[in-house]
Amino acid sequence: MSDVELIVLADPAAVAEAVAQRMADAVAAGRSIVLTGGKTPEQAYERAAALAPDWSGVEVWWGDERCVPPDDENSNFGMAKRALLDRLEQPPLAVHRIEGELGKDAAADAYEQELGSTALDLVLLGIGPDGHIASLFPGKPAVEVTDRRAVGTEPGLEPWVDRVTLALPTLRAAGEILFVISGEAKADAVRRAFAWEPSPETPASLVRAESGRTTAILDRAAAAAIEA
Repeated sequence: MSDVELIVLADPAAVAEAVAQRMADAVAAGRSIVLTGGKTPEQAYERAAALAPDWSGVEVWWGDERCVPPDDENSNFGMAKRALLDRLEQPPLAVHRIEGELGKDAAADAYEQELGSTALDLVLLGIGPDGHIASLFPGKPAVEVTDRRAVGTEPGLEPWVDRVTLALPTLRAAGEILFVISGEAKADAVRRAFAWEPSPETPASLVRAESGRTTAILDRAAAAAIEA
């Protein structure tokens, strides 16, 4: 797998701005974009809507979702709808929501069918303090799944609800992977993901674009353990 380009910026606002610009570039190119959850991505989505208000040539997907209704406060879709989709002048060509309210297994099956053989161009991902990526948590069987594109999984942290996530092979097949990371709480996970040998104990360390580009945009606090 390819190496990771690390881009360290001053603070979460700078990270959000840089990610928003990457998103705007992807919109201009008509690429499919896979969204993630998190506070810094939320800021990036708000900014991206201003930079690129016309998404009519873009298909939108999600890397993972909690098994909750779309209007639940814990829904990744709900956050992206408020921060991004509702702010656009022209909506995406297609919005492929993970129907978490169906339950993890039925929702994963439905998303697997919807994905089909779709090539995912730009995948946005955060990293949890435990090193999880999307909803691939350390010690959970979903990390080992290689025969599906999407899989249901139990939670590894709060909120304690089941999840649906893209599987590792799906993430690795992306044209571009863009990690979005901020905050000192992520520093140890960043070190394990990008400075240590890959390990299932840190699922983020296993996610690299096999034939594309992998970039991590992070603030100084998140990068503290690898810059020292």
